[in-house]
Order: sequence, then C-alpha cells, then structure tokens
Amino acid sequence: MKKSLVALAVGTFSLGISEFGMMGILSDVASGVGVDIATAGHLVSAYSLGVAVGAPMLIAMRRLPLKRLMLLLSAVIAIGNAVAAAAPGFYTLVCARFISGLPHGAFFGAGAIVCSRLADNGHGAKAVAVMIGGMAIANVAGVPAATFISNIFSWRAAFAIVMIFSVLTFAGLKVWMPFLEVSPDNGVKGQFRFLRGTAPWLIYGGVFFGQAGVYCWLSYIEPIMTGVTGFSPADMTWVMMLVGLGMVVGNALSGRLADRYHASLVCGFIAVAMVVVMPLIYFCSGYKVPSLVLSFLAAAALFGIGGPLQYLIVRFAKGGEMLGGAGIQIAFNVSNAFSAAIGGAAINHGLGIASPALIGGPFAIVGAIMLFMLYRDYGTRGA
Repeated sequence: MKKSLVALAVGTFSLGISEFGMMGILSDVASGVGVDIATAGHLVSAYSLGVAVGAPMLIAMRRLPLKRLMLLLSAVIAIGNAVAAAAPGFYTLVCARFISGLPHGAFFGAGAIVCSRLADNGHGAKAVAVMIGGMAIANVAGVPAATFISNIFSWRAAFAIVMIFSVLTFAGLKVWMPFLEVSPDNGVKGQFRFLRGTAPWLIYGGVFFGQAGVYCWLSYIEPIMTGVTGFSPADMTWVMMLVGLGMVVGNALSGRLADRYHASLVCGFIAVAMVVVMPLIYFCSGYKVPSLVLSFLAAAALFGIGGPLQYLIVRFAKGGEMLGGAGIQIAFNVSNAFSAAIGGAAINHGLGIASPALIGGPFAIVGAIMLFMLYRDYGTRGA
C-alpha cells in the first residue's frame, strides 16, 4: 500500500473523530462552557456549516499544487482543533468548530483526485476506499477512545487528539506524497460546468437518498437500542464499535467490488439491500441478536455507498474535480441533517421510537432508482 494513501487515511481518521466525537462528549462540553444541551447542539451544526461553506472555497484554491493544497487543509484542521481544545468559552468554541469543518469536504474532494492519480491502473475505487477507511476506523476505535480519554481527563482532550493526528497527517503528506501537477484551470465558470450533465446529480442523489435511508435510523440508534431492544446505556459502547466495524467492512468490500464491476451498479444493489434491511430493523427491534446483525449490515451499507461514489464523481466532474468531490461531502452532511429531522418527526408524531428505521426504506428506494439510472445511462462509459 502506498504510504501517501496511509497519510490520507490518517487525515480522514482525524476528521471522523472531529465530526462524530462531539456526540459522545456533548454533555461534558455543555457543562464545561456553561450552556445547556440544546445550545451545545449548535457546536454540531457549526461543524456542518463549516463543511458546507468550505467545500466551494476549493474554487479559490484550484491553482494550488495538490500536495500544497493537502498540506494547507491538514494545517487548518490542526489549527481549528487546537483553538477548540484551548477555547475559553462557548462562542470561541463555536468559531473553532466552524473553522474545523471548513477543510472537511475539501480534504475529501482533493483527496479523491490524489487517490485517482496515485492508484495503480484499475484500482482507483480501492484507493479512495483506503482514504475513506480512516473515517470508518475512527467510528470503531477513534471516537470511543477519544470519548474514554475525555471522560478521564477533560472534554478538551478530544480536540487535542484530533490536532495530534492532523499534525501526523501533515507530516506524512509532507514526506510521502509526491508532487502532482495542477489540474487544467477552466476558470470559475468552468468549475461548475460539469453540473450541466445528469450524471453528477444522479451521483449526489444516490449519496443523499441512499445514505438518508440509513441515517434516519442511525441518528436514533441509542434510544432505539436502549428503549426498545433492551440494551443498557453501558452496552452502547460496544454496540457502536460493532456499527463502526460494519462501516470498515462495507467501505473495504464495496471499494474492491467497484473496481471489478461498475461502481454505480454496486452502490445500486447496496441501496436495494437497504430497502429490505431497514424494515427488518424496525420489525426486529425488540430482539437483540437480529438487531445487532442488521445494525452491522446497515452501517456497512452506509459507507459502502459513499466510498465508490466519492471516486466516481471525479470521473464525471471534468474541469471541476475538486468541487465535485467536495460536493459528495455536502450531500452527505445535508442528508445527515435532513434524515435526522425526518426521523425525529416520525417519533414526535407517535409512530414509535423505532419508526425512523421504517421511514428510511422509501429513501433507500429513491437512492437505488437514481443509481440504476446512472448505470443505465452511463454504465458503458465506466459509471
């Protein structure tokens, strides 16, 4: 495995802790900065806003050599989390979270191009899977470890951990990543020209709806597992590690399959599988073993869909590859927020705590349709 890909994986590992780690320490952070839980929730939103704002900023950095761009993004991640670790109050922490989110989409967008350039012939999707695998591993080990350490010392430790791994990413890219030529500059308008085609919109739609089908349920996994399935709050540590393991397996397996078959076809079948799995999660929510097996499969699908499409968008975003790749992360984060709201509305309307899993099925259907349309229209061109 190329060392530069390992450095990229360390970067996404740090981003995984930065994005998902807040959920495990939110109460401690709220207490530490003197706000209530509802107000502390803005720290999650601030990060997502940073992701959405930062991705289009790639347009201004399109002329930077890829190595210099990746080093800059790694540095911003480190700086944002260093400020968060030392934040004296809530508003400083909000600003730090926003800054930390700015490089997120750009790192994935530019990183996908780096992977496609560095990958051996016919192994582009696998290379992107290695990069995204860092985020999957973060959910297995990084987030639980950061939460554990923060509980022992301070909530600030979680941000310090992200900063350390970001510095390691910077050092790894500095030493191992070769110089790569800048992509041809097509001007500002040229960066958006790829959006005139239908393929990018089908890819974004596949990400949005395919992952929304899972996120409707995943956003409420803790109350479902404890309130319906019967696990204790203490059990949730290893339950979430199992979910994270599913992400790792799904990401690795789909990356290999996408290099062997058409990426859009692989992702389409994964979305179809979720049309079956999500209702099963709902109907089996009262049984522990089936719930665990189905949770593993759903988590595998979540990252199984995202990885190949992150690679595929680069091939359909000619002239705006970095913006196209960053757009996947925008779709991912907007899907996360949207599906959480839909799942919450189902619960509030009296459909039951487990109902978000049932609501996720129709979204998976829409995602599957869009991905099969992508294969139908562009499969002969390598979609």
